[in-house]
Amino acid sequence: MATPGKKDYYDILGVTREATPEDIKKAYRKMARKYHPDANPGNGDAEKKFKEINEAYEVLNDPSKRAQYDQFGYVGDAPPGGNPFEGFGGAGGDPFGDLFGDLFGDLFGGGGGGRTRAQQANAPRRGADVETTLTVTLEEAYRGASRELRIPRWEACARCGGTGAEPGTKVETCPACGGRGQVEQAVRTPFGQFVQVTPCVRCKGQGKVISSPCKECKGQGRVRVPHKVEVRIPPGIDTGTRLRMTGEGEAGFQGGPPGDLFLLVEVTPDPRFERQGADLHVRVNLAFPQVALGCEVQVPTFDGPQTLEVPSGTQPGSVLRVRGKGMPRLRGGGRGDLLVHVRVEVPKNLTERQRGLLEALAQEMKVSVRQEEGILEKLKGWFGG
Repeated sequence: MATPGKKDYYDILGVTREATPEDIKKAYRKMARKYHPDANPGNGDAEKKFKEINEAYEVLNDPSKRAQYDQFGYVGDAPPGGNPFEGFGGAGGDPFGDLFGDLFGDLFGGGGGGRTRAQQANAPRRGADVETTLTVTLEEAYRGASRELRIPRWEACARCGGTGAEPGTKVETCPACGGRGQVEQAVRTPFGQFVQVTPCVRCKGQGKVISSPCKECKGQGRVRVPHKVEVRIPPGIDTGTRLRMTGEGEAGFQGGPPGDLFLLVEVTPDPRFERQGADLHVRVNLAFPQVALGCEVQVPTFDGPQTLEVPSGTQPGSVLRVRGKGMPRLRGGGRGDLLVHVRVEVPKNLTERQRGLLEALAQEMKVSVRQEEGILEKLKGWFGG
């Protein structure tokens, strides 16, 4: 359980302590989108919450940090006056849980004890991955594009060179552990006296301490800065595509490699087209004579207007296909098609002449319509009869 006065990172992300890494990542994505400063401009509370979410994710997404947090209830210095056994052995507070893990691990080659965690804390570690949403237009998805993004991430502090110490001062060997990053403590049990090996609380397992922390990074050796990334958007990209940019995530620890940047793509709708896979759909309104007699009509495409031949007798609701004018297929294989849906417009207000012509056509086609009196005499006058 979390130490009183410390933040409960599981509660911040809304997950249980048994959450899998995938559960944690999914919860982080959901909450990061909700409280992102771009989605809440000028909202101080949302900005504070966003920082807490990132802080929680940075700990719970890192196996070694999460292990320390689960064991001690914090990541950092020990709470004043705290119980030296607090957090040992999980939520039950059993001081012998990790003790026997170390003992039998040494005897039978098992892992996972305090000695292993102390060694891991001082070893190079890969930086955390970063994930954010990339919004593109449908035309950008059609043509492909380049986009410059600024992603906030942790980087080595330029003031101290990543040491965490104020320039002109030195990083000193930890006096508590002698630079080993771990301490040994004799524990008396019903089975005899054993030695418990745990990460050094004074130096957090690093083996070094900073007496004069850097004013810029407060001794962390890292600062959060906007990182410029040039993103190439491939033609044919669709909503739900996840782009991976190797090495563009958070900086590593102790000389470890950086994490990766993942971009979750969202393609915004276009008012002219509806996308279905690699095909684009568009609707055109035609008059009755055009579909009855046939015509040529201009339809929109991303490459400019395209002439479409409408055959005579085309029925309302017909779909005409223009091949190769759809979306590029992301993994090759050409392009989809443009599907033109034909709609017949019925005029609401007819002139007297238009109405007479339609009534004459109805008589010729032997269909029943409502007619005005004297229409035949008017037609004779119009056509010189």
